[in-house]
Amino acid sequence: MMPILFEIGPLRVPSFGFMLMVAFLLDYYLLHRELKRRNKNPQLAADIVFWAAVGGILGSKLYYAVEQGAGWDNIQAVGDLIAGIFTFSGGRISEALQVLGSGLVFLGGFMGGMLAVTILLKRRGESWLLFADIVAPLLILGYAIGRIGCFLVGDDYGVASNLPWALTFPRGIPPTTTPVHPTQLYETLLGLIIFAVLWKSRTRTKPDGMLFFIYLILAGLERFFIEFIRTNPKYLLGLSGAQILALSMIAIGTYFIVKWKSKAND
Repeated sequence: MMPILFEIGPLRVPSFGFMLMVAFLLDYYLLHRELKRRNKNPQLAADIVFWAAVGGILGSKLYYAVEQGAGWDNIQAVGDLIAGIFTFSGGRISEALQVLGSGLVFLGGFMGGMLAVTILLKRRGESWLLFADIVAPLLILGYAIGRIGCFLVGDDYGVASNLPWALTFPRGIPPTTTPVHPTQLYETLLGLIIFAVLWKSRTRTKPDGMLFFIYLILAGLERFFIEFIRTNPKYLLGLSGAQILALSMIAIGTYFIVKWKSKAND
Protein backbone atom coordinates (compact mmCIF):
# COMPACT_ATOMS: atom_id res chain seq x y z
CA MET A 1 0.00 0.00 0.00
CA MET A 2 1.13 3.52 -0.78
CA PRO A 3 -1.56 6.09 0.11
CA ILE A 4 0.93 8.95 -0.30
CA LEU A 5 2.96 8.61 -3.48
CA PHE A 6 5.65 11.08 -2.46
CA GLU A 7 6.26 14.13 -0.29
CA ILE A 8 8.32 17.22 -1.05
CA GLY A 9 8.29 19.55 1.94
CA PRO A 10 4.65 20.45 2.65
CA LEU A 11 3.53 18.93 -0.65
CA ARG A 12 1.92 15.52 -0.24
CA VAL A 13 0.76 13.77 -3.42
CA PRO A 14 -1.77 11.01 -2.69
CA SER A 15 -1.61 7.99 -4.95
CA PHE A 16 -5.35 8.02 -5.66
CA GLY A 17 -5.32 11.67 -6.70
CA PHE A 18 -2.26 11.05 -8.84
CA MET A 19 -3.93 8.13 -10.62
CA LEU A 20 -6.99 10.30 -11.25
CA MET A 21 -4.75 12.86 -12.90
CA VAL A 22 -3.09 10.16 -15.00
CA ALA A 23 -6.50 8.88 -16.10
CA PHE A 24 -7.76 12.34 -17.07
CA LEU A 25 -4.58 13.31 -18.89
CA LEU A 26 -4.30 10.05 -20.82
CA ASP A 27 -7.98 10.18 -21.77
CA TYR A 28 -7.50 13.78 -22.90
CA TYR A 29 -4.54 12.83 -25.07
CA LEU A 30 -6.36 9.93 -26.75
CA LEU A 31 -9.57 11.94 -27.15
CA HIS A 32 -7.70 14.84 -28.75
CA ARG A 33 -6.03 12.43 -31.17
CA GLU A 34 -9.29 10.64 -31.98
CA LEU A 35 -11.14 13.89 -32.67
CA LYS A 36 -8.44 14.92 -35.13
CA ARG A 37 -8.68 11.54 -36.85
CA ARG A 38 -12.42 12.00 -37.25
CA ASN A 39 -12.02 15.58 -38.52
CA LYS A 40 -13.76 16.98 -35.47
CA ASN A 41 -12.65 20.03 -33.51
CA PRO A 42 -9.87 18.69 -31.21
CA GLN A 43 -10.40 21.62 -28.83
CA LEU A 44 -13.55 19.85 -27.70
CA ALA A 45 -11.32 17.32 -25.93
CA ALA A 46 -10.45 19.70 -23.10
CA ASP A 47 -14.09 20.70 -22.57
CA ILE A 48 -15.32 17.11 -22.60
CA VAL A 49 -12.69 15.89 -20.13
CA PHE A 50 -13.25 18.87 -17.84
CA TRP A 51 -17.03 18.52 -17.68
CA ALA A 52 -16.81 14.74 -17.46
CA ALA A 53 -14.52 15.18 -14.44
CA VAL A 54 -16.74 17.76 -12.77
CA GLY A 55 -19.96 15.84 -13.40
CA GLY A 56 -18.30 12.53 -12.63
CA ILE A 57 -16.90 13.54 -9.27
CA LEU A 58 -20.11 15.25 -8.19
CA GLY A 59 -22.21 12.30 -9.35
CA SER A 60 -19.88 9.87 -7.65
CA LYS A 61 -20.06 11.70 -4.34
CA LEU A 62 -23.84 12.06 -4.52
CA TYR A 63 -24.21 8.33 -5.24
CA TYR A 64 -21.98 7.55 -2.27
CA ALA A 65 -23.99 9.88 -0.02
CA VAL A 66 -27.25 8.17 -0.97
CA GLU A 67 -25.84 4.63 -0.73
CA GLN A 68 -23.99 5.09 2.56
CA GLY A 69 -26.21 7.68 4.21
CA ALA A 70 -23.27 10.09 4.31
CA GLY A 71 -23.79 13.73 5.23
CA TRP A 72 -23.65 16.65 2.84
CA ASP A 73 -21.05 18.68 4.72
CA ASN A 74 -18.25 17.50 2.40
CA ILE A 75 -19.58 18.96 -0.87
CA GLN A 76 -16.92 21.67 -0.55
CA ALA A 77 -14.30 18.93 -0.54
CA VAL A 78 -15.60 17.74 -3.93
CA GLY A 79 -14.99 21.23 -5.32
CA ASP A 80 -11.51 21.25 -3.79
CA LEU A 81 -10.76 17.87 -5.36
CA ILE A 82 -11.86 19.08 -8.81
CA ALA A 83 -9.79 22.26 -8.45
CA GLY A 84 -6.80 20.28 -7.23
CA ILE A 85 -6.93 17.89 -10.17
CA PHE A 86 -7.02 20.63 -12.77
CA THR A 87 -4.42 22.85 -11.08
CA PHE A 88 -2.14 19.89 -10.23
CA SER A 89 -2.26 20.88 -6.56
CA GLY A 90 -1.19 17.77 -4.70
CA GLY A 91 -1.82 19.35 -1.30
CA ARG A 92 -5.36 20.37 -2.20
CA ILE A 93 -6.10 16.90 -3.58
CA SER A 94 -4.72 15.30 -0.43
CA GLU A 95 -6.85 17.46 1.87
CA ALA A 96 -9.98 16.83 -0.21
CA LEU A 97 -9.45 13.07 -0.24
CA GLN A 98 -9.00 13.02 3.51
CA VAL A 99 -12.46 14.60 3.84
CA LEU A 100 -14.06 12.45 1.15
CA GLY A 101 -12.50 9.20 2.28
CA SER A 102 -13.72 6.38 0.02
CA GLY A 103 -16.71 8.39 -1.18
CA LEU A 104 -16.02 8.21 -4.89
CA VAL A 105 -18.19 5.61 -6.59
CA PHE A 106 -17.68 4.84 -10.28
CA LEU A 107 -21.29 4.18 -11.25
CA GLY A 108 -22.42 7.46 -9.73
CA GLY A 109 -19.53 9.16 -11.48
CA PHE A 110 -20.50 7.54 -14.76
CA MET A 111 -24.03 8.92 -14.55
CA GLY A 112 -22.90 12.38 -13.43
CA GLY A 113 -20.21 12.60 -16.08
CA MET A 114 -22.55 11.42 -18.81
CA LEU A 115 -25.14 14.03 -17.85
CA ALA A 116 -22.58 16.84 -17.84
CA VAL A 117 -21.13 15.84 -21.23
CA THR A 118 -24.63 15.39 -22.69
CA ILE A 119 -25.47 18.99 -21.77
CA LEU A 120 -22.18 20.15 -23.30
CA LEU A 121 -22.74 18.28 -26.57
CA LYS A 122 -26.29 19.57 -26.86
CA ARG A 123 -25.08 23.15 -26.44
CA ARG A 124 -22.41 22.58 -29.11
CA GLY A 125 -24.87 20.92 -31.51
CA GLU A 126 -22.88 17.67 -31.68
CA SER A 127 -24.21 14.14 -32.17
CA TRP A 128 -24.55 12.36 -28.84
CA LEU A 129 -24.27 8.87 -30.34
CA LEU A 130 -21.14 9.74 -32.32
CA PHE A 131 -19.37 11.13 -29.28
CA ALA A 132 -20.60 8.26 -27.12
CA ASP A 133 -18.68 5.94 -29.45
CA ILE A 134 -15.61 8.17 -29.30
CA VAL A 135 -15.44 8.22 -25.50
CA ALA A 136 -16.52 4.61 -24.87
CA PRO A 137 -13.00 3.12 -24.86
CA LEU A 138 -11.75 6.04 -22.75
CA LEU A 139 -14.38 5.46 -20.07
CA ILE A 140 -13.16 1.97 -19.33
CA LEU A 141 -9.51 3.02 -19.61
CA GLY A 142 -10.02 5.73 -17.00
CA TYR A 143 -11.83 3.22 -14.79
CA ALA A 144 -8.95 0.73 -15.06
CA ILE A 145 -6.38 3.37 -14.11
CA GLY A 146 -8.52 4.62 -11.25
CA ARG A 147 -8.63 1.13 -9.78
CA ILE A 148 -4.84 1.23 -9.44
CA GLY A 149 -5.35 4.25 -7.20
CA CYS A 150 -7.91 2.30 -5.17
CA PHE A 151 -5.38 -0.51 -4.75
CA LEU A 152 -2.65 1.87 -3.58
CA VAL A 153 -4.86 3.36 -0.86
CA GLY A 154 -6.36 0.00 0.14
CA ASP A 155 -9.93 0.77 -0.87
CA ASP A 156 -12.56 -1.34 -2.67
CA TYR A 157 -10.91 -4.70 -2.00
CA GLY A 158 -12.79 -7.98 -2.00
CA VAL A 159 -13.88 -10.64 0.44
CA ALA A 160 -11.56 -12.93 2.38
CA SER A 161 -9.52 -15.34 0.28
CA ASN A 162 -6.85 -17.99 0.73
CA LEU A 163 -5.55 -17.74 -2.82
CA PRO A 164 -1.77 -17.29 -3.18
CA TRP A 165 -2.17 -13.71 -4.42
CA ALA A 166 -4.60 -12.62 -1.68
CA LEU A 167 -3.40 -9.48 0.12
CA THR A 168 -3.92 -7.66 3.40
CA PHE A 169 -4.56 -3.93 3.69
CA PRO A 170 -3.64 -3.04 7.29
CA ARG A 171 -3.96 0.69 6.53
CA GLY A 172 -6.84 0.29 4.11
CA ILE A 173 -10.26 1.95 3.99
CA PRO A 174 -11.29 0.16 6.16
CA PRO A 175 -8.16 -1.70 7.32
CA THR A 176 -7.99 -5.49 7.15
CA THR A 177 -5.31 -7.92 8.27
CA THR A 178 -7.22 -10.85 6.78
CA PRO A 179 -6.05 -11.77 3.25
CA VAL A 180 -8.64 -10.65 0.70
CA HIS A 181 -9.15 -10.63 -3.06
CA PRO A 182 -7.30 -7.66 -4.62
CA THR A 183 -10.37 -6.92 -6.72
CA GLN A 184 -8.94 -3.54 -7.69
CA LEU A 185 -6.24 -5.31 -9.71
CA TYR A 186 -8.76 -7.74 -11.19
CA GLU A 187 -10.76 -4.77 -12.44
CA THR A 188 -7.69 -3.02 -13.79
CA LEU A 189 -6.79 -6.09 -15.84
CA LEU A 190 -10.35 -6.63 -17.09
CA GLY A 191 -10.73 -2.92 -17.83
CA LEU A 192 -7.56 -2.86 -19.94
CA ILE A 193 -8.77 -5.90 -21.89
CA ILE A 194 -12.12 -4.22 -22.59
CA PHE A 195 -10.32 -1.02 -23.58
CA ALA A 196 -8.16 -2.93 -26.07
CA VAL A 197 -11.25 -4.57 -27.62
CA LEU A 198 -13.14 -1.28 -27.93
CA TRP A 199 -10.15 0.71 -29.18
CA LYS A 200 -9.41 -1.84 -31.89
CA SER A 201 -13.09 -1.92 -32.91
CA ARG A 202 -13.61 1.84 -33.06
CA THR A 203 -12.84 2.18 -36.79
CA ARG A 204 -15.19 -0.55 -37.99
CA THR A 205 -18.21 -0.50 -35.67
CA LYS A 206 -21.40 0.95 -37.17
CA PRO A 207 -23.90 2.59 -36.81
CA ASP A 208 -23.14 5.48 -34.46
CA GLY A 209 -23.76 4.44 -30.87
CA MET A 210 -23.03 0.75 -31.40
CA LEU A 211 -19.59 0.91 -29.78
CA PHE A 212 -21.01 2.69 -26.75
CA PHE A 213 -23.69 0.05 -26.27
CA ILE A 214 -21.07 -2.67 -26.55
CA TYR A 215 -19.18 -0.80 -23.82
CA LEU A 216 -22.28 -0.81 -21.62
CA ILE A 217 -22.58 -4.58 -21.94
CA LEU A 218 -18.91 -5.36 -21.34
CA ALA A 219 -18.45 -2.88 -18.48
CA GLY A 220 -21.73 -4.01 -16.94
CA LEU A 221 -20.73 -7.67 -17.08
CA GLU A 222 -17.35 -6.91 -15.55
CA ARG A 223 -18.83 -5.01 -12.63
CA PHE A 224 -21.74 -7.42 -12.11
CA PHE A 225 -19.52 -10.46 -11.66
CA ILE A 226 -16.76 -8.74 -9.67
CA GLU A 227 -19.39 -7.69 -7.12
CA PHE A 228 -19.80 -11.30 -6.03
CA ILE A 229 -16.38 -11.09 -4.39
CA ARG A 230 -16.76 -7.50 -3.17
CA THR A 231 -18.01 -6.44 0.27
CA ASN A 232 -20.69 -3.97 -0.82
CA PRO A 233 -24.07 -4.25 0.96
CA LYS A 234 -26.82 -6.22 -0.80
CA TYR A 235 -30.23 -4.70 -1.41
CA LEU A 236 -32.54 -6.58 -3.78
CA LEU A 237 -32.58 -10.35 -4.44
CA GLY A 238 -29.13 -10.59 -2.90
CA LEU A 239 -27.68 -8.04 -5.33
CA SER A 240 -25.72 -4.91 -4.50
CA GLY A 241 -26.63 -1.47 -5.80
CA ALA A 242 -23.72 -1.69 -8.24
CA GLN A 243 -25.03 -5.00 -9.59
CA ILE A 244 -28.50 -3.57 -10.14
CA LEU A 245 -27.05 -0.65 -12.09
CA ALA A 246 -24.72 -3.01 -13.96
CA LEU A 247 -27.72 -5.11 -15.04
CA SER A 248 -29.37 -1.91 -16.24
CA MET A 249 -26.30 -1.12 -18.35
CA ILE A 250 -26.34 -4.61 -19.85
CA ALA A 251 -30.07 -4.42 -20.58
CA ILE A 252 -29.82 -1.00 -22.26
CA GLY A 253 -26.85 -2.03 -24.38
CA THR A 254 -28.46 -5.31 -25.41
CA TYR A 255 -31.80 -3.68 -26.25
CA PHE A 256 -30.32 -1.15 -28.68
CA ILE A 257 -27.95 -3.61 -30.33
CA VAL A 258 -30.78 -6.11 -30.92
CA LYS A 259 -33.04 -3.29 -32.15
CA TRP A 260 -30.48 -2.04 -34.65
CA LYS A 261 -29.63 -5.53 -35.88
CA SER A 262 -33.34 -6.24 -36.40
CA LYS A 263 -33.66 -3.07 -38.46
CA ALA A 264 -30.61 -4.03 -40.51
CA ASN A 265 -32.16 -7.43 -41.31
CA ASP A 266 -35.54 -5.98 -42.39
